[in-house]
Amino acid sequence: MLRLMRDHATSWLIKIILGAIVIVFVFWGVGSFRDKRINKVAFVNGESISMDEYRGAYNKLIERYKQFGTKLNGDMIKRLEKQTLDGLIDQSLMRQEAEKLSFRVSDDELADTIQKMEVFQRDGVFDSRLYTRVLNANRLTPEQFEVMQKEGMLISKLRSFILDNVKVSDQEAMEWFKWNNASANIDYVVFEPNKYKDIEPSDEDISAYYDSKKESYKTEPEVKAQFLSFVPGTYKSEAEVSDDEIQDYYEANPEEFKKEKTVQARHILIKVEKDSSPEVVEEKKQKAAEILEMAKRDRDFAELAKEYSEDAGTKVRGGDLGEFDKKRMVKPFADAAFSMKAGEISDLVKSQFGWHIIKVEKVNEASVLSLDEAKEKITRKLTDKKAKDIAYDKAEEFYDSFFEGDNLAEIAKAQNLAIKTTASFTQKKGPAKGVRNRRKFATAAFKLEPMGISEIEDLGDGYYIIQTIEKTAEKIAEFEDVKEKVRADFIKEKQDEKAAKDAKAFLTALKNGGSMDTESEKSGLTLKTTDFFKRNEAIPEIGYEREIIQAAFKLSNENNYPEDVIKGRKGYYVIRLKERKTPEPEAFDKEKKTIKERLLQQKKFKTFDAWLSKVKDGSEITIEADFLN
Repeated sequence: MLRLMRDHATSWLIKIILGAIVIVFVFWGVGSFRDKRINKVAFVNGESISMDEYRGAYNKLIERYKQFGTKLNGDMIKRLEKQTLDGLIDQSLMRQEAEKLSFRVSDDELADTIQKMEVFQRDGVFDSRLYTRVLNANRLTPEQFEVMQKEGMLISKLRSFILDNVKVSDQEAMEWFKWNNASANIDYVVFEPNKYKDIEPSDEDISAYYDSKKESYKTEPEVKAQFLSFVPGTYKSEAEVSDDEIQDYYEANPEEFKKEKTVQARHILIKVEKDSSPEVVEEKKQKAAEILEMAKRDRDFAELAKEYSEDAGTKVRGGDLGEFDKKRMVKPFADAAFSMKAGEISDLVKSQFGWHIIKVEKVNEASVLSLDEAKEKITRKLTDKKAKDIAYDKAEEFYDSFFEGDNLAEIAKAQNLAIKTTASFTQKKGPAKGVRNRRKFATAAFKLEPMGISEIEDLGDGYYIIQTIEKTAEKIAEFEDVKEKVRADFIKEKQDEKAAKDAKAFLTALKNGGSMDTESEKSGLTLKTTDFFKRNEAIPEIGYEREIIQAAFKLSNENNYPEDVIKGRKGYYVIRLKERKTPEPEAFDKEKKTIKERLLQQKKFKTFDAWLSKVKDGSEITIEADFLN
């Protein structure tokens, strides 16, 4: 059963199926549940949510984050555990409400929906053999899938019932457009802390600073660990792949074996700059036309490219572009090249880069690899996958052979397994050697108590079981060991204080009637003016500074200075509103449809969230004590 989740993790077919339904697939796998032996995790109006349901939903969520390369730390794991349970509770509530409203999904509706899914069609027609094969390839029975699909359709009907009357008026859209597209520009000066160079602290100053900030100068905690690794490559000889498995994979993943049409070609480019005048464009065209005439008079195309082409990247190769598919080239170039036969020379082709002359040397038509042609690739892929599964099974077999408090080294020795021991390491750096994914290893190790043993950890190159054997707590560093850092911190703090003080004095002078130009000159600062920017854009020359943007859009012609100076990445800013612009109504007409669609989706989300919150408030929901602790 544990293998089922791993089998599904990279299947594009199951991703399509998952995208078509609302409910959670129940997989079995590796979660953080070693010490949670309860059968029910929660009750929703008397209806239970089982540990199997929770485990399956949790694993699916973890896999989704892993596919996007997200690094999961302890806090995130906690959030995902809560998110999983909240999702299952919401799902139960929606199903119960749908039943209260007497919504039903008939067998005919279910059949019609499934038959229209492209993943189960061959040449646009539902294929029952393919349907069974796809589900079998993903270890699902038709009965399991149909129950899941039916429940998803039921909840979909409920959502439609609640949201079909949600609308967005033209006035709402206009207000959003005006707010989002208003623009402003500002005058500003910035007091940069690093320009205050006259701070020379004494040893007494530094020592006193250290005494007041000792907690900031702690050494990092360290851990020493021992571990076992189960590397998939070790088990390839045990991974046998049958002909039936190869055929099932081939039929379940047709897109993988399609080969797009490609062209092998050369070109000669006469560049035309983007802002060239019509006269220059025509002049370049005439030059390209002369080269085209030479090419058509049987001059060697490669030699012409070396002599005349202005594409530095291909010029030395005689204009050779190699083999490419249609998506790789800009549209005018691709349209021309893919309409030609081998040996043909194009007419002049205009693109954003200039004038091209293309010679197609070879055309490779689109094709589909036969089963025999794909067999080696599929075998290699399935062998790697099976080897990974075997590695996991070996890790799981070992994992189930010990109890909390056991010494991993003794258990490993008894089973004739090689265990490795790290030197002490910090969480930031991880072990110095022996582990590829040091950061993830360190995260797992630091979650453990002394002699605690981890879950089975997938670190990319294999499955690991980790046990901490020593933990060294953080401690306050001796003054002499961190003296230089303390000195640098003291100077930085004093620089910041001076910059803030001078900026506040500058703003006070302006509010008392001073001129920004005059005060800037007195302070030796350069007064600058930005270009116009919107609420959701970076400020020209400054960058994206949320606090400055928010302050700027609160200002008006009557009140054009902010209440206080603004701390930014470069220092302390004093700003003055110069001008505010509202967007032209004509621009709204062009964007109205898109804006209304976007706002409608937001409004629907808020409406459904409010409805679900109300349902929750009126429901009896109990969670097993300490389940998420």
